[in-house]
Amino acid sequence: MVVTLIPRDKYAEVKRANPDVEISAQRGTPYGMRRETLVSPFGLPCNPPPWGMLQAIDLATGSIRWQAPLGTTRDVLPVPISVGSGTPNLGGPMTTAGGLVFIGAAMDNYLRAFDVETGRELWKGRLPAGGQAAPMTYRLRPDGKQFVVIAAGGHGKLGTKLGDAVVAFALR
Repeated sequence: MVVTLIPRDKYAEVKRANPDVEISAQRGTPYGMRRETLVSPFGLPCNPPPWGMLQAIDLATGSIRWQAPLGTTRDVLPVPISVGSGTPNLGGPMTTAGGLVFIGAAMDNYLRAFDVETGRELWKGRLPAGGQAAPMTYRLRPDGKQFVVIAAGGHGKLGTKLGDAVVAFALR
């Protein structure tokens, strides 16, 4: 992130001129603040990959049990190239009693399922927009089919495709 301090007397002018940039008043201080993501001309971070990881931590020891790159550049780059080195992500995971971890936080518009023990990606389903939300699960009846649901609304600051869908996938 790049944070720029804006003198109080210039704050209103800068905010008006930059409606799509995060600008905050920082009340009680002599400055406002402008925050932007530092990215390359392709919209990717300037630091080397991996840019996003899903990790499992052993709570007894504090050590990393496994880690897996989370996301691809499929929906980020201006050309249809998919590099699987993880992407910045925003959104939480959900773990099921059956040992699956679901997460849709990456920038490539997929909801993914990982094996909680190994970190191996078991499945992914395409979303109509960014899945920057935590998925949830439910059953209509105790003996009924289990569903995983995610709000696919995207995220303006992260730059993922915006939408207004709630998508449900049935577990087998």
